[in-house]
Amino acid sequence: MSESTSYAATVAIEPMAPAHAEGVLAVYRIGIDTGNATFETEAPTWDAFWAKKLPEHCHVALDPADGRVLGWVAASVVSDRCVYAGVVEHSVYVDPAAQGRGVGRALLDALIGSTEAAGIWTVQSGVFPENQASLTLHAKAGFRVVGTRERVARHHGAWRDVVLIERRSPVVD
Repeated sequence: MSESTSYAATVAIEPMAPAHAEGVLAVYRIGIDTGNATFETEAPTWDAFWAKKLPEHCHVALDPADGRVLGWVAASVVSDRCVYAGVVEHSVYVDPAAQGRGVGRALLDALIGSTEAAGIWTVQSGVFPENQASLTLHAKAGFRVVGTRERVARHHGAWRDVVLIERRSPVVD
């Protein structure tokens, strides 16, 4: 079975909702604690998190056995200028205990499906170059590296680079 279909029996993908808040923020905290997932140093409240998201492009991966959140993907507006209406920025997080089960790919597939259905032509993100697992996952899902923003911001006192990645939809014109 290919990686993009190997998750079918191991996770359930659903729209993210406030009922998932505790699990989503728990997975986010784990990612923050790695030091290679985000510039954030602590998880926000659910209200602050949810206020910046596009709900129709937010999904969770749940363990079918117990409903536990294994990972999530969420998109946000890049700009409020109308010319950027077809461009979103996304984040994807997977609980380390669920890595290697196709959770990240299932989440990206759900995001790609929802964004293409909505006429969004570009999904982008910034990834620390040290986060090779994320860069590999995104490459397998059709994302390309646009470039590296060097020393874009400080994180825990050190300058960090960010690799800008994007996926241009082959079906949205």
